Amino acid sequence: MNHFTLRFAVAVLAPLAILQPNIGHCAPAAAASPAPATGEVRMDHISVTETGKGSPVILIPGLSSPRAVWDGVVPELAKNHRVILVQVNGFAGDDAGANLKPGMLDGIVGDLHGYMAKHKLQGAAVVGHSMGGLVGLMLAKAQPGDVGKLMIVDSLPWYGVLFGPGATVDTVKPKAVVMRDEFAASYGKLDPAANQALATRFARRPDAQAKIAGWMSKTDVRVSAQAMYEDMITDLRGDMGKIATPITMLYPTSVTLPKAVAEPLYTAAYKDALHATLVEVPDSAHFIMLDQPAVFQKTLMAFAG
Repeated sequence: MNHFTLRFAVAVLAPLAILQPNIGHCAPAAAASPAPATGEVRMDHISVTETGKGSPVILIPGLSSPRAVWDGVVPELAKNHRVILVQVNGFAGDDAGANLKPGMLDGIVGDLHGYMAKHKLQGAAVVGHSMGGLVGLMLAKAQPGDVGKLMIVDSLPWYGVLFGPGATVDTVKPKAVVMRDEFAASYGKLDPAANQALATRFARRPDAQAKIAGWMSKTDVRVSAQAMYEDMITDLRGDMGKIATPITMLYPTSVTLPKAVAEPLYTAAYKDALHATLVEVPDSAHFIMLDQPAVFQKTLMAFAG
């Protein structure tokens, strides 16, 4: 595996990012100013800030992404909702906390549940992007009462399906170990050009690509490596038929990821879910909220209610 392939694979922010090469899109849009947030609450695996009042909506970013990924939707959402913004320790230049140890994803789920129990947030609307979508599924499985409804933004119940129809956790795990260890070994060796090249695969808009590259440059790659590894060996396919939480799943399509390819993949991944609605977002890459902000905000507001 050459260095670029390794960097691309392990930095991937969602399974389908590896299918989407670089294509520019439109001119940058004006950035929205996020609503004022409360002081940060830090836990072992995550930190949380809050803004707004009303029914709770919890926003969980994906691999290597800070809570700022939601800045474009927070002001409108906070008008009628209590918005809980999660950030994984080590993903935004902050301390890694406990996220350099095994059990990171379970730890994130545990911290979320503890925060929700303490602040009486059971039955919240939960939104997760990429790895955050997997975390949302894990939370709905482990604590069904916590998640009233779940929006997943471009994620799969198991990353390993992209290794082929015969892939299993046992066959994927050795590859995941190598990728984790080699990626973690790049800690302290910042490569802005590589980050920019990767960002062009995750978003179609130049302004979005610039944001993503900046976020990646601040991420502790040791944390990303551990998160990527645990994501790759977490297989929830057998649990989908047990998760009763209503799921809205957004997936991107574009000229490089046509609907004829994307729809069957996502449909198969969620076929056993009891209550899942799949929503195509055309002309978008993995960061749907950045590539199609108006469409994403409208869909999110309808989901939040």
